[in-house]
Parts: sequence; C-alpha cells; structure tokens
Amino acid sequence: MIGSHDRYGVSDDAHAEDAPLPDLTGALEAVEAFLLGSAPDLTRAQVAEAAGVPQAVSEELWRLLGFPHAADDDVAFTEADVEALRLTKDLIALGILGPDSQAALVRTWGRSFARLAEWQTTLLARVATSVPGDDPVEQLTTLSAEVLPRVEALQTYVWRRHLASASSRLLAVGSAGSPLVQQAVGFVDIVGFTSRSKAMSEAELVDWIEGFEDTTSGIVVDRGGRVIKNIGDEVLFVADDATAAVEIALEMTARGQDEEDDFPAVRAGVAYGDVVARLGDVFGPTVNIASRLTSLARPGAVLVERNAYEALVEDSSDEDESHSSAYSFRRLRRASVKGYSRLEPWLVRRR
Repeated sequence: MIGSHDRYGVSDDAHAEDAPLPDLTGALEAVEAFLLGSAPDLTRAQVAEAAGVPQAVSEELWRLLGFPHAADDDVAFTEADVEALRLTKDLIALGILGPDSQAALVRTWGRSFARLAEWQTTLLARVATSVPGDDPVEQLTTLSAEVLPRVEALQTYVWRRHLASASSRLLAVGSAGSPLVQQAVGFVDIVGFTSRSKAMSEAELVDWIEGFEDTTSGIVVDRGGRVIKNIGDEVLFVADDATAAVEIALEMTARGQDEEDDFPAVRAGVAYGDVVARLGDVFGPTVNIASRLTSLARPGAVLVERNAYEALVEDSSDEDESHSSAYSFRRLRRASVKGYSRLEPWLVRRR
C-alpha cells in the first residue's frame, strides 16, 4: 500500500517497530463515515426492510461475514449496508449465491477482507503517527481520505486481474462447472522451524516469515505456478504440470542449501493428479499425498509420487535428448504414513 520510502517518509519496516500507537479514537467517527459513505443512522431491522430481505437472512449474512453482533436497537448501519443486501439478493436470484455455496463463499469473503483490513489499518495508523505534526487524529483522517480511494481502486484491479487469469485457466482445461482439475501440487516446509523461531523476537519472527512468503511467492509465480496459501512455515502451491512444480521445489531447496543465501533450508513434496478446487483452496488425495511426501523428505530433498514421476518421464521423452537427462530419480522404499500404508516416493534431482 505504501512504497519503501514514499512521500510520507516511512519505510516498509515501520510495522516492526514496537512503539505503542497513540489514542486515535477521535478519528473513528470521521474515518467510519468516510468509509461507509455516511454516519450510521439505521438499525439492522431497518436495513433488512429497506433492502427487501428477510431480517433472518440479513443477520445470517452479517454473521458469516464475521462482523460484530449488533443488537436490535443499535444504530450501526448506513445506506451502504442496504445496498450490499440488495446486491446480495440479486446474486441469490441469479444463482451465484446458491444454498450449497452461500455460506462458504460469504465466510471466505469475510475472513479474507478482515485480515486485509487489520493489516492495512495498522499500517495506516503507523504512517499517520510517524508523520511530523501535533495532531495524529487529524493526520489519520486526512491520510485516509487520500490513501483509501487509491487502495480500493488497486484492490479492484488486482481482483479483476486474478479473475481474468482464473477464468482463462478454467476455460483452457474445459472444466467449467466442475471443481475437479488435474494439477501438480507442491508443499515446501522450512526445516527446523520450531527450534529456530524460539530464538527470535516477535518482530524478527514476523520479518523472517514475511521474507519466506515473499521469496516463495516470487519463485512460484516466475515458474508459472500459483500459491494457494502459506501455513506458517509451509507453502502450498499448484502448477498445471509436474515439471513446473518440480522446478519450483528444486529451486527452493537449492536456495536453502546455499550458505550464502538467507533463504532457509527446506524440504518438498510434489504429487500430480485430480484436485478438487474450491473457493481458492485445493483438496483431495493428491494434496494429502504431497503433504505426506514433505514429511518424509530430508532437508534439501524433493520427493515425488508415482503419478508425478511418470509425468516427468513422459514430459522428458517429448523433448530433445539433452532435456530428457535433466533429472535423475532414485526410487525409495515404500513408506507408511497417515492415510497411506504403501506410499511410493521417488527422490528427484537435477543432473
């Protein structure tokens, strides 16, 4: 949202400072009115009536979005809430928010935007309090009016870009209407995370994890993959073919083995097969197997299962002779892991 050294003179490292935030409650009403279009003047019953939506439905949507509970007589809503309910009613009528997807989709929206809002608010407050001046409340109010419209426009652009990319992938594989797609799934896990994190301060740990997420995201995207999520010391990603996924994993493990690179030592597992894609996440046996392979891998190693191994061999045979020797494989002993009694792993390396 703010550049490394922007016009306000604040670096991206401001979040790591431990200085407490001043009392900014005086800016609450002004910022809230700016964000919501006006000061709250409606109760939840009035919002439901104005939108033409049963109050029980509006209350359920409010809860799924993760918003704080409002009593019947709380004047906590604006015309923006009425319009949001009207739009929701339209999406339900169009079949976009059907009974089978409404709760999960709305809950995903709420969680995602709640996390984003918490981070942006904290950063905005720190920016406001670091700018020279006598009144941080006035600074925050002024800064909000200048920054937030730009943030909103940028978020819309990012969403549209990702939507266009997701639509292209869906149409390319001909899977419209089906959540089942064939993909390579990779897990990459930091080695020794627990012991190393214990020796770090909170700020150091946050910086370390953010650095890991930033680097892994860059490697995944540059190789044609997509990050599904970061889970603390682990990253889950997908790619359309096994070769791309293995290249991503091999690059990360190579960087982790380089003593001159700050990237931590990692291990990885890659599986290939049918994946259930739902609300930006992936599920199914292929995902589970990739996770189990990671738990079996030694530091710096990349393990693949049979489907990924066969896909890699097939991809190599379609290329010239020099490419076909790009990888070497070593078949390991079958392993018994949770849910899979005879998992068959291969260790893959670049020649």
